Amino acid sequence: MSIERFLTGITPSGTPHLGNYVGSIRPSVAASLRTNVQSFYFLADYHALIKVEDPARIQRSTLEIAASWLACGLDPHKVVFYRQSDVPEIPELTWFLSCVLGKGVLNRAHAYKAAVDKNTAAALDPDADVSVGLFMYPVLMGADILMFNAHQVPVGRDQVQHIEMARDMAASFNHRYGPHFIAPEAAIEENVATLPGLDGRKMSKSYDNTIPLFSSREQLQKLISSIVTDSKAPGEPKTVEGSALFQIYQAFASSSETDNLRQAYADGIAWGDAKQLVFERIDQELAPLRAKYQALINDPGQIEAIFKIGADKARAIATPFMAQLRHAVGLRDLRAQDAASTKATKQALPVFKQYREADGQFYFKLQSADGKLLLQSSAFASPKVAGQAIASLQTQGASALADLAGLVTLQASTTEAELDEALLALREAKAESKAK
Repeated sequence: MSIERFLTGITPSGTPHLGNYVGSIRPSVAASLRTNVQSFYFLADYHALIKVEDPARIQRSTLEIAASWLACGLDPHKVVFYRQSDVPEIPELTWFLSCVLGKGVLNRAHAYKAAVDKNTAAALDPDADVSVGLFMYPVLMGADILMFNAHQVPVGRDQVQHIEMARDMAASFNHRYGPHFIAPEAAIEENVATLPGLDGRKMSKSYDNTIPLFSSREQLQKLISSIVTDSKAPGEPKTVEGSALFQIYQAFASSSETDNLRQAYADGIAWGDAKQLVFERIDQELAPLRAKYQALINDPGQIEAIFKIGADKARAIATPFMAQLRHAVGLRDLRAQDAASTKATKQALPVFKQYREADGQFYFKLQSADGKLLLQSSAFASPKVAGQAIASLQTQGASALADLAGLVTLQASTTEAELDEALLALREAKAESKAK
């Protein structure tokens, strides 16, 4: 049975809070226990440099997040748990990928577009205060993923674009230098639990409404007591809809416990009593983890030792793979001659085939380099219109399928990513031909 690789990263930009625990840490630790899966968990400290300018904060956050994952049950002996900056092959791969990815792809990245839109709305230069790091962020993320040829990357829908970009990078590199990368898949987390914060909005550092994951018992009780509720008095029925207190409790409680609190709301439980109930239930789960966390925080040398083991495991994969990639692109020992590279070889390419049937109508199909049928057109009244459809596919890739609905059919065994790779190969071959 084949082993799949899953990869998850977290940026050390702040102190972990209950929302991080419920939405990321707890489910990821559970996922790490699966069989026939090789899991990679890393602290994305290079990414933190884009968001955080305080070096002490990055250092402290790295310690807190690592301690949180370990205290919550992540077993560094069963997974590859490492710090991004301990694997120098990752930034080297970032450069390799930046040399095969079109700038236009990065122009469409959500974070960059948001920054440009904000500047434009403020009548500023579109790139005002936009760092190259922010612009290149998706390439570094692509290197994180492709360095270990991860099959699955758990992400929310707002991160799917980055996985698609990583697929583009893999396809472009593979087309130029041979098959080295696996196209990663986004494991979309449709049911990621999100917690409301103290003010009812989503719990987020940017809103300053978080409950730190490993607050002391006293601080946890104080924060939960400050959660915003309505003004209904004891004895008045209360509704669970829109209740931040109830949603937080639900993320920790069993279904029967949740039903009991729902009934207590209907019976008019006092807010003070409800908050005490929520506090006790959360503390019940976190108290044993808090003790482990504090022991780790007080012994950073232990975490450094764990990172050292993780870096060795990560580099045992990354170093030979990077040597393979360096050779592929031509960064080689000058004494070693690659006979294959000294001969011009003609690479097979996908091909569009246009033809006319007995009904007088015009059709086309696209075949892969090895002859597999990728897509088939319906009938066109003229070869010119059929050619226009082909041109749309060649310039827009799989995204053109939406405009050609009913006119072009993707084969059931063909994915849009496979189609994009074939069309990319044709575009690049055309560009190379023009350059000669």
